[in-house]
Amino acid sequence: MGIRRVENMCGGKGHVIIKDILEGDELKGKCGLYAQVTIEKGCSLGYHEHHGETETYYILSGEGEYDDNGVKRPVKAGDITITPDGKEHGLTNTGDTDLVFMALIIFD
Repeated sequence: MGIRRVENMCGGKGHVIIKDILEGDELKGKCGLYAQVTIEKGCSLGYHEHHGETETYYILSGEGEYDDNGVKRPVKAGDITITPDGKEHGLTNTGDTDLVFMALIIFD
């Protein structure tokens, strides 16, 4: 289980911390990512498009603003977002604590 800090992920502000739950061969070639992601206060994961894959977020804690193809909405613990192939999204921490979520990328 690796932990990595990614600066300006997808053009976002600051950094995100990615804790891979499964890696490499454990993903069986069916997933691109299964990880717990932390966006600290004042940071964001930049707006980006997905190609040949679907990404789902399950918010564990904190508060944020989710940009779903240009439509922004608040997210909090218990919320789920789904970004299918060819669609775009981004996520900004708008709270005073870490925004923590599970991220799953499944190849289409």
